[in-house]
Amino acid sequence: MTENPLAHRLDYALDALDDGALSASPMELFERWLADAADLPEPNAMVVSTVDAEARPTSRTVLLRGIDDDGALWFFTNRLSRKGRALHENPSVSIVFPWYALQRQVIVLGTATPLPPERDDAYFASRPRASQLSAWASHQSEQVASRTALEEQMARIGARFADDESVPRPPHWGGYRVEPREIEFWQGRPSRLHDRIVFSRDDPAGEWAAYRRQP
Repeated sequence: MTENPLAHRLDYALDALDDGALSASPMELFERWLADAADLPEPNAMVVSTVDAEARPTSRTVLLRGIDDDGALWFFTNRLSRKGRALHENPSVSIVFPWYALQRQVIVLGTATPLPPERDDAYFASRPRASQLSAWASHQSEQVASRTALEEQMARIGARFADDESVPRPPHWGGYRVEPREIEFWQGRPSRLHDRIVFSRDDPAGEWAAYRRQP
């Protein structure tokens, strides 16, 4: 008989997060955990949650595409999409890295600001040509009549840029830089007595304060 997925239970016992983590650099710890996840499918996938001007939350998976020297996280999107509009109205975000196979997750709370155009241009130029074309073809988050209609939009864009050596970046497409104000590292432990180590700071340029949070 197939197990009821709602009754599934797993006692987490792969690793621990001891009190020594309280004196660690949060970004060094994050990059170490990211490296530990390298062999997982989509290790840089993160769930980004936003809230719009009417306080309606939405969540979606995007890919982490950069970490700058100040520890800010980068991702790229259509700025006219639902997430782009929400970020324009309210730049506060929550990000979750769900590394289930490692019985770990990282939660980042922060503020998103647009990356400068030169950063957008550089990353867009590194994308596969088909991904560049889809950035033009897709009116992200808007309704479309059918899959066929979407593919027809892509075909028209392909024809439009067929003779061009490179595809220019659409003006509505670009990146965001998320400046963390809180980072929580969660490690599953037996009996649901999980480890939660939190780093927080009020000033983006300030020092991190670290503490253990009850599970």
